[in-house]
Amino acid sequence: MKNGKNYIQNWISLAGIVFSLVFFLAVCFLIVLDLTRQNANPYLQTVTYLIVPAFLVVSLAAIPLGVILERKRRKRGQDKALKLPAIDFNDPVHQKWVLTTVGALTLFGLFSVFGAYRVYEFTDSVAFCGLMCHKVMEPEYTAYQHSPHARVACVQCHVGPGAEWFVRAKLSGLYQIYSSIFNRFSRPIETPVKNLRPAQETCGQCHWPQQFFGAVEQEHHYFLSDEANSPWESRMLMFVGGGPPKKKGIHWHMNIDNKIEYVASDAKRQVIPWVRSTSSDGKSEVYADEGSGASSDRPPPGELRRMDCVDCHNRPSHVYKAPMRLVNEAMAAGTVASDLPYIKREAVRVLSEPYESKGEAETAIRTQLEKFYRENYPEVWNGKRPALERAIASLIRMYGDNFFPFMKASWKAYPDNIGHMIFPGCFRCHDGKHRTAGGKTITRDCSACHAILVQGPAGALEKNVDGLEFRHPGDDEGMWKEMSCSECHTGGAQ
Repeated sequence: MKNGKNYIQNWISLAGIVFSLVFFLAVCFLIVLDLTRQNANPYLQTVTYLIVPAFLVVSLAAIPLGVILERKRRKRGQDKALKLPAIDFNDPVHQKWVLTTVGALTLFGLFSVFGAYRVYEFTDSVAFCGLMCHKVMEPEYTAYQHSPHARVACVQCHVGPGAEWFVRAKLSGLYQIYSSIFNRFSRPIETPVKNLRPAQETCGQCHWPQQFFGAVEQEHHYFLSDEANSPWESRMLMFVGGGPPKKKGIHWHMNIDNKIEYVASDAKRQVIPWVRSTSSDGKSEVYADEGSGASSDRPPPGELRRMDCVDCHNRPSHVYKAPMRLVNEAMAAGTVASDLPYIKREAVRVLSEPYESKGEAETAIRTQLEKFYRENYPEVWNGKRPALERAIASLIRMYGDNFFPFMKASWKAYPDNIGHMIFPGCFRCHDGKHRTAGGKTITRDCSACHAILVQGPAGALEKNVDGLEFRHPGDDEGMWKEMSCSECHTGGAQ
């Protein structure tokens, strides 16, 4: 400095120099860590390229700020410079203290960087998302653990890569924390999530539309509600389709060459009276359910939404299974013995009843089933007690994994749009009521989406590789043709 005035000799500038070195080393460490990871970590990238560099810039800015303030201070007549301790490296005592100080600061910096990374790594974890607000998130966390995406971290779907959605998620998280602390959260948590990242930027990173299969085989095992719990099987081919060149099939709806838009008249998107389809050549067709008051030139009030993956796959990771589905799966797996008379009917019944708590449910399930078999089937009560006990234990476990009285969460609260068995699903649009002004109808033909290859009771299966007409167990008059499945099949006790 001119006239020997070293303005950098002030605490602000010196602190800026020290912290600049610390944050510079932190950035270098985090960049190396990010580049050597196998999978991109959105939290780590945000810390590395956004948060820590911001602190580095602030630290660097503190250096000239201190110089300016020091210069003004001396101009006011306070020209006594900051006296720094004189260090003589020939003095063994000074050497020891310098080395000790540098070592301590280095260790502090390294541990600070590592600690900061571990903190953000924890916020990236499933445990953070599911356990920090345990009461509120217990249903979602439990259902997630039993889902097909149980090994996919929450942030990969709810945040994804990049800083923009990280910031959005944190801002949303602040309100969620407030809601949890002050008991302002809804019971159950409202769906669909309004600020969810577009599926193409999350789901589409693993589920590659251009590589979808043309057809997928599905096998279903059902048990009727009669005394013998009669088994009924079906096997079908689902015409999944996909992106170019496989444009046909179910995934035609979100094919990049097509544009499907709709307006739902309810918050849960279960009632869709208006649909517009636009092909790659720009030609549009509007389908309206005139019975709802909508028309091709007059869409109903509501959000105009472009259809994507989550309009059908709306419960990909947080599935609350209905009693009917739970009991069918358990009986097919053998955890609920199918030779217990009326077990299908009774199991669905006890799971469907409302309970105030899981403890009450556990007691009621056990008490009711034991009473039923003790009074109506004493031979089962006396001769098949172990099988009955296993069935009761399995049902109690099912209830714990799928019903959450505190949050009022169950299959009833969260419609699942895949298929059309319990909820309208496909029939929200494919109901035969949506027509264009020219009379063209959105198809209700079952064979447009799947072909039934095998169906019927065990030992008397119908088989046809070209596809069978659906046969409803016990319905010889074909009444199912005149109604939607969900009008009868509610998922619980009828």
